[in-house]
Amino acid sequence: MYAFSLAFVSLPNMKVTFLGTGTSQGVPVITCFCEVCKSSDAKDKRLRTSIKIEVDSKVLVVDSGPDFRQQMIRSQTYQLDALLFTHEHKDHIAGMDDIRAYNYSSKKKVAIYAHPRVQTALKREFAYVFSDEKYPGIPEVELHDIENSKEIVIDGLRIMPIEVLHYKLPVLGFRVKDFTYITDANFISEQSMQLLKGTKVLVLNALRKEEHISHFTLAQAIEMGRKIGAEKVYFTHLSHQMGLHSEVQSELPQGFHIAYDGLELQIGE
Repeated sequence: MYAFSLAFVSLPNMKVTFLGTGTSQGVPVITCFCEVCKSSDAKDKRLRTSIKIEVDSKVLVVDSGPDFRQQMIRSQTYQLDALLFTHEHKDHIAGMDDIRAYNYSSKKKVAIYAHPRVQTALKREFAYVFSDEKYPGIPEVELHDIENSKEIVIDGLRIMPIEVLHYKLPVLGFRVKDFTYITDANFISEQSMQLLKGTKVLVLNALRKEEHISHFTLAQAIEMGRKIGAEKVYFTHLSHQMGLHSEVQSELPQGFHIAYDGLELQIGE
Protein backbone atom coordinates (compact mmCIF):
# COMPACT_ATOMS: atom_id res chain seq x y z
CA MET A 1 0.00 0.00 0.00
CA TYR A 2 3.01 2.30 0.32
CA ALA A 3 4.08 2.07 -3.33
CA PHE A 4 2.42 5.41 -4.08
CA SER A 5 4.58 7.25 -1.59
CA LEU A 6 7.82 5.45 -2.39
CA ALA A 7 7.46 5.75 -6.17
CA PHE A 8 6.20 9.31 -6.09
CA VAL A 9 7.87 11.68 -8.56
CA SER A 10 7.40 15.31 -9.42
CA LEU A 11 5.61 15.96 -12.68
CA PRO A 12 4.64 19.21 -14.45
CA ASN A 13 3.90 22.26 -12.31
CA MET A 14 0.63 22.43 -10.44
CA LYS A 15 -1.25 25.47 -9.23
CA VAL A 16 -3.28 25.43 -6.03
CA THR A 17 -5.67 28.26 -5.16
CA PHE A 18 -7.22 28.68 -1.71
CA LEU A 19 -10.86 29.43 -2.55
CA GLY A 20 -11.79 29.68 1.12
CA THR A 21 -9.87 29.31 4.38
CA GLY A 22 -12.54 29.84 7.03
CA THR A 23 -14.29 27.54 9.43
CA SER A 24 -17.95 26.48 9.20
CA GLN A 25 -19.26 29.97 10.02
CA GLY A 26 -16.75 31.82 7.87
CA VAL A 27 -15.06 35.04 8.97
CA PRO A 28 -16.48 37.53 9.85
CA VAL A 29 -19.08 35.67 11.88
CA ILE A 30 -22.66 36.92 11.86
CA THR A 31 -23.33 39.10 14.96
CA CYS A 32 -19.67 39.09 16.07
CA PHE A 33 -17.81 42.34 16.76
CA CYS A 34 -14.38 40.99 17.72
CA GLU A 35 -11.26 42.62 16.27
CA VAL A 36 -10.90 39.87 13.66
CA CYS A 37 -14.48 40.12 12.44
CA LYS A 38 -14.17 43.92 12.33
CA SER A 39 -10.74 43.84 10.65
CA SER A 40 -10.25 45.79 7.42
CA ASP A 41 -7.48 43.43 6.32
CA ALA A 42 -8.67 41.35 3.34
CA LYS A 43 -6.70 38.39 4.71
CA ASP A 44 -9.07 38.30 7.69
CA LYS A 45 -12.08 37.76 5.39
CA ARG A 46 -12.54 34.01 5.04
CA LEU A 47 -15.11 32.05 3.05
CA ARG A 48 -15.74 28.39 3.88
CA THR A 49 -12.79 26.09 3.24
CA SER A 50 -12.10 24.86 -0.30
CA ILE A 51 -9.24 24.67 -2.79
CA LYS A 52 -8.82 24.54 -6.55
CA ILE A 53 -6.13 22.40 -8.16
CA GLU A 54 -4.99 23.08 -11.72
CA VAL A 55 -2.64 20.59 -13.35
CA ASP A 56 -2.15 19.09 -16.80
CA SER A 57 -5.00 21.23 -18.23
CA LYS A 58 -7.39 19.83 -15.64
CA VAL A 59 -9.28 21.78 -12.97
CA LEU A 60 -10.32 20.05 -9.76
CA VAL A 61 -12.10 21.56 -6.77
CA VAL A 62 -12.10 20.03 -3.30
CA ASP A 63 -15.42 20.64 -1.49
CA SER A 64 -18.29 22.91 -2.47
CA GLY A 65 -19.46 24.67 0.65
CA PRO A 66 -22.13 27.38 0.99
CA ASP A 67 -19.81 29.93 -0.69
CA PHE A 68 -19.11 27.81 -3.79
CA ARG A 69 -20.82 30.14 -6.27
CA GLN A 70 -19.03 33.21 -4.90
CA GLN A 71 -15.71 31.36 -4.89
CA MET A 72 -16.05 30.25 -8.52
CA ILE A 73 -16.89 33.76 -9.67
CA ARG A 74 -14.18 35.41 -7.58
CA SER A 75 -11.50 32.99 -8.80
CA GLN A 76 -12.71 33.14 -12.41
CA THR A 77 -13.07 29.38 -12.56
CA TYR A 78 -14.68 28.67 -15.93
CA GLN A 79 -13.76 24.98 -16.12
CA LEU A 80 -14.51 22.16 -13.67
CA ASP A 81 -13.34 18.65 -14.52
CA ALA A 82 -14.05 17.08 -11.13
CA LEU A 83 -15.37 17.89 -7.68
CA LEU A 84 -13.91 15.92 -4.76
CA PHE A 85 -15.44 15.77 -1.30
CA THR A 86 -13.54 15.36 1.95
CA HIS A 87 -16.67 14.62 4.01
CA GLU A 88 -20.37 15.35 4.27
CA HIS A 89 -20.63 18.31 6.69
CA LYS A 90 -22.72 21.15 5.33
CA ASP A 91 -19.87 23.64 5.18
CA HIS A 92 -18.25 21.30 2.64
CA ILE A 93 -21.19 20.19 0.48
CA ALA A 94 -23.94 22.83 0.67
CA GLY A 95 -23.07 24.59 -2.61
CA MET A 96 -23.11 21.56 -4.90
CA ASP A 97 -26.25 22.75 -6.70
CA ASP A 98 -24.23 25.51 -8.38
CA ILE A 99 -22.29 23.04 -10.52
CA ARG A 100 -25.24 23.48 -12.91
CA ALA A 101 -23.36 26.33 -14.56
CA TYR A 102 -20.64 23.89 -15.60
CA ASN A 103 -23.22 21.50 -17.01
CA TYR A 104 -24.51 24.31 -19.20
CA SER A 105 -21.07 25.46 -20.39
CA SER A 106 -19.46 22.07 -20.94
CA LYS A 107 -22.59 20.21 -22.10
CA LYS A 108 -21.65 17.26 -19.91
CA LYS A 109 -22.03 15.89 -16.42
CA VAL A 110 -19.68 16.96 -13.63
CA ALA A 111 -17.62 14.11 -12.18
CA ILE A 112 -18.16 13.82 -8.42
CA TYR A 113 -15.70 11.82 -6.33
CA ALA A 114 -16.82 10.93 -2.81
CA HIS A 115 -16.78 8.13 -0.26
CA PRO A 116 -20.00 6.03 -0.41
CA ARG A 117 -21.02 7.42 2.98
CA VAL A 118 -20.67 10.96 1.66
CA GLN A 119 -22.63 10.02 -1.46
CA THR A 120 -25.49 8.92 0.81
CA ALA A 121 -25.49 12.38 2.38
CA LEU A 122 -25.43 14.06 -1.03
CA LYS A 123 -28.40 11.99 -2.15
CA ARG A 124 -30.27 13.01 1.00
CA GLU A 125 -29.42 16.71 0.84
CA PHE A 126 -29.87 16.98 -2.94
CA ALA A 127 -32.57 14.37 -3.47
CA TYR A 128 -33.89 16.14 -6.56
CA VAL A 129 -30.53 15.66 -8.31
CA PHE A 130 -30.75 11.89 -7.95
CA SER A 131 -34.51 11.45 -8.42
CA ASP A 132 -35.78 9.15 -11.16
CA GLU A 133 -38.04 11.96 -12.32
CA LYS A 134 -35.69 14.88 -12.84
CA TYR A 135 -36.79 18.50 -12.98
CA PRO A 136 -35.36 20.35 -16.02
CA GLY A 137 -32.15 22.25 -15.31
CA ILE A 138 -31.03 20.42 -12.18
CA PRO A 139 -27.33 19.54 -11.73
CA GLU A 140 -26.10 16.61 -13.80
CA VAL A 141 -23.50 14.52 -11.98
CA GLU A 142 -21.50 11.35 -12.48
CA LEU A 143 -20.69 9.69 -9.16
CA HIS A 144 -17.40 7.91 -8.53
CA ASP A 145 -16.50 6.01 -5.35
CA ILE A 146 -13.35 6.83 -3.43
CA GLU A 147 -11.95 4.90 -0.49
CA ASN A 148 -9.08 5.47 1.88
CA SER A 149 -5.67 4.43 0.52
CA LYS A 150 -7.09 3.39 -2.87
CA GLU A 151 -5.61 5.57 -5.58
CA ILE A 152 -8.00 7.22 -8.01
CA VAL A 153 -7.08 8.39 -11.50
CA ILE A 154 -8.83 11.34 -13.14
CA ASP A 155 -7.88 11.66 -16.80
CA GLY A 156 -4.42 10.31 -16.03
CA LEU A 157 -3.92 12.34 -12.85
CA ARG A 158 -3.13 10.13 -9.87
CA ILE A 159 -4.71 11.13 -6.56
CA MET A 160 -4.28 9.33 -3.25
CA PRO A 161 -7.12 9.65 -0.69
CA ILE A 162 -5.77 9.64 2.86
CA GLU A 163 -8.06 9.02 5.82
CA VAL A 164 -7.87 11.22 8.91
CA LEU A 165 -10.27 11.61 11.82
CA HIS A 166 -12.50 14.60 12.54
CA TYR A 167 -13.21 13.55 16.14
CA LYS A 168 -14.82 10.16 15.30
CA LEU A 169 -15.78 10.93 11.72
CA PRO A 170 -13.47 9.62 8.96
CA VAL A 171 -12.52 12.44 6.58
CA LEU A 172 -10.46 12.14 3.41
CA GLY A 173 -7.43 14.24 2.67
CA PHE A 174 -5.91 14.15 -0.82
CA ARG A 175 -2.37 13.87 -2.08
CA VAL A 176 -1.65 15.06 -5.63
CA LYS A 177 1.99 14.86 -6.71
CA ASP A 178 4.10 16.64 -4.05
CA PHE A 179 1.07 18.37 -2.51
CA THR A 180 -1.19 17.12 0.29
CA TYR A 181 -4.42 18.71 1.52
CA ILE A 182 -5.96 17.82 4.89
CA THR A 183 -8.85 19.68 6.49
CA ASP A 184 -11.19 19.02 9.43
CA ALA A 185 -8.85 16.70 11.31
CA ASN A 186 -7.48 16.19 14.78
CA PHE A 187 -5.89 12.75 14.32
CA ILE A 188 -3.73 11.11 11.64
CA SER A 189 -2.93 7.42 12.03
CA GLU A 190 0.51 5.93 11.45
CA GLN A 191 -0.90 4.11 8.43
CA SER A 192 -1.98 7.42 6.90
CA MET A 193 1.32 9.02 7.87
CA GLN A 194 3.09 6.54 5.59
CA LEU A 195 1.14 7.95 2.64
CA LEU A 196 2.28 11.46 3.54
CA LYS A 197 5.99 10.66 3.27
CA GLY A 198 7.78 12.92 0.83
CA THR A 199 5.09 15.60 0.73
CA LYS A 200 6.76 18.91 -0.05
CA VAL A 201 3.78 21.24 0.38
CA LEU A 202 1.21 20.45 3.06
CA VAL A 203 -2.08 22.07 3.97
CA LEU A 204 -3.50 21.35 7.44
CA ASN A 205 -6.48 22.64 9.34
CA ALA A 206 -5.75 24.75 12.42
CA LEU A 207 -8.97 26.03 13.95
CA ARG A 208 -7.71 28.17 16.82
CA LYS A 209 -5.14 28.24 19.62
CA GLU A 210 -7.41 26.71 22.25
CA GLU A 211 -8.24 23.00 22.45
CA HIS A 212 -11.07 21.71 20.28
CA ILE A 213 -12.77 18.32 20.16
CA SER A 214 -12.48 17.77 16.42
CA HIS A 215 -9.83 20.10 14.96
CA PHE A 216 -6.10 20.59 15.35
CA THR A 217 -5.12 23.62 17.36
CA LEU A 218 -2.39 25.85 15.97
CA ALA A 219 0.25 24.23 18.18
CA GLN A 220 -0.93 20.73 17.26
CA ALA A 221 -0.91 21.60 13.56
CA ILE A 222 2.65 22.94 13.83
CA GLU A 223 3.73 19.75 15.60
CA MET A 224 2.04 17.61 12.94
CA GLY A 225 3.61 19.64 10.14
CA ARG A 226 7.05 19.06 11.65
CA LYS A 227 6.35 15.35 12.03
CA ILE A 228 5.32 15.03 8.37
CA GLY A 229 8.38 17.02 7.37
CA ALA A 230 7.00 19.07 4.48
CA GLU A 231 9.13 21.93 3.21
CA LYS A 232 6.18 24.33 3.42
CA VAL A 233 3.06 24.08 5.58
CA TYR A 234 -0.09 26.18 5.18
CA PHE A 235 -2.90 26.36 7.72
CA THR A 236 -6.56 26.58 6.74
CA HIS A 237 -10.07 26.15 8.21
CA LEU A 238 -9.37 29.06 10.56
CA SER A 239 -11.87 30.56 12.97
CA HIS A 240 -12.05 34.18 14.12
CA GLN A 241 -10.76 32.89 17.45
CA MET A 242 -7.35 32.29 15.88
CA GLY A 243 -6.60 36.02 15.85
CA LEU A 244 -5.56 38.55 13.24
CA HIS A 245 -3.78 37.11 10.23
CA SER A 246 -0.82 39.49 10.44
CA GLU A 247 -0.23 38.82 14.12
CA VAL A 248 -0.54 35.04 13.96
CA GLN A 249 1.69 34.84 10.89
CA SER A 250 4.42 36.77 12.70
CA GLU A 251 4.39 34.14 15.48
CA LEU A 252 4.94 31.13 13.20
CA PRO A 253 8.22 29.24 12.71
CA GLN A 254 9.99 29.45 9.35
CA GLY A 255 8.26 27.41 6.66
CA PHE A 256 4.81 27.70 8.27
CA HIS A 257 2.15 30.01 6.89
CA ILE A 258 -1.40 31.13 7.58
CA ALA A 259 -3.27 30.67 4.30
CA TYR A 260 -5.78 33.26 3.13
CA ASP A 261 -8.52 33.42 0.52
CA GLY A 262 -7.07 33.87 -2.95
CA LEU A 263 -3.57 32.65 -2.06
CA GLU A 264 -2.02 30.83 -5.03
CA LEU A 265 0.74 28.24 -4.77
CA GLN A 266 2.88 26.96 -7.62
CA ILE A 267 3.84 23.39 -6.81
CA GLY A 268 6.87 21.84 -8.49
CA GLU A 269 8.76 24.98 -9.48
